[in-house]
Amino acid sequence: MTSTAAPRRSRARAATPAAPTGVSRLLSATGPSWPEHLAVHGQLPPVDRPTLTAALERSGLGGRGGAAFPTWRKLTAVDPRGRRPVVIANGAEGEPLSIKDATLLARAPHLVLDGLLAVARAIDAAEIHLVSGSRQLTTVRSAIAERDDAGDVSLHLIADTFVSGEASAVVNSLRTGRAVPTDRTTRLTDAGLRGRPTLVQNVETLAHIALVVRWGAEWFRTIGTPDEPGTRLLSVTGERGTRVVEAAGAISIRRALDVAGLDTTRVGATLVGGYHGAWVAADRLDTPLSRSALAPFGASPGAGILLALAPDECPLATASRIAMYLASQSARQCGPCLNGLPLMAQTLTDLAEGRADAHTEDEIRRMGALVRGRGSCHHPDGTARFVSSTLDTFADEVAAHLTGRCGRSPR
Repeated sequence: MTSTAAPRRSRARAATPAAPTGVSRLLSATGPSWPEHLAVHGQLPPVDRPTLTAALERSGLGGRGGAAFPTWRKLTAVDPRGRRPVVIANGAEGEPLSIKDATLLARAPHLVLDGLLAVARAIDAAEIHLVSGSRQLTTVRSAIAERDDAGDVSLHLIADTFVSGEASAVVNSLRTGRAVPTDRTTRLTDAGLRGRPTLVQNVETLAHIALVVRWGAEWFRTIGTPDEPGTRLLSVTGERGTRVVEAAGAISIRRALDVAGLDTTRVGATLVGGYHGAWVAADRLDTPLSRSALAPFGASPGAGILLALAPDECPLATASRIAMYLASQSARQCGPCLNGLPLMAQTLTDLAEGRADAHTEDEIRRMGALVRGRGSCHHPDGTARFVSSTLDTFADEVAAHLTGRCGRSPR
């Protein structure tokens, strides 16, 4: 882990521009520099805690790191109790399918810094931190050097692992250098880094906060739906790699794939929410990316991750590779991760590779039930949910593999 604080520079002045129109909001600036940022967004206006909290509540902004917890509630949960709090911008993106935070930090670092500084000032933070990968930190460091109000932001390199982005893992990384989750009985907002109340916010969430501070909750809601207002960044992976798009809230899966340039006639199914997400079959691609619409599938928009399978791709082979990866990403702190996930992943691999018998599916489900709710973090739960979704969504493939047949071949 490394930490730096950039020197302060003079800040240019610019007239307040009009609010962005259309879907391009977070990525509307022509480039990452300070002048390009000011030309589109203007200066960040001051905002106090009651005003910010009220605006965020009216906006309906949910966290963009995966859990979608109401941003205003997270802000009000910070209880100083005589100790000035800590604010951390979370740019850790260990999920292999997600590149939206890295893209945002590369293209709009000043918008993230604006949101971070707005929150820090509103709650009178004693410390301000931003964690991310090395390439993104280079861009943010350059952005800090362009402005005179961000010199107190400390930058930290964090390990590139699947669990490193979990909030307690981020705090643990700053404290000990190990980005692994901790089993906590006290909320971070009560006592986190150095015992101070600690607010950890995803970098995309902070960028949206910067927009709400400028143009208000009503403007934020002019795109999306009442339940999924505003825009969100999506990392969409298909046969030609991964692309990041900004889309309106509750866009359909099919439309999101189309915007990302995928041929939806060649999509066999879509994994929604990343490796801890769930599958949506090809005949259900018109499902909106909203919590209510995805609930029947056991999915949620999560961190905005979509993986589209090609029609000739064996879903069990793909799922087994993902499960094996997730088992390898255990923090090795508890039995469900250390023992349960590798065994569950190996049994799913046996099924995918034709080494199954009549009891294999039941055994996989049994192991999933055993690990749920018993880990030190949510990693076992998310992995079990993904595996269960695989068995449910691809029941025909499971039946075929149990007889030693597979109508598709792995990529």
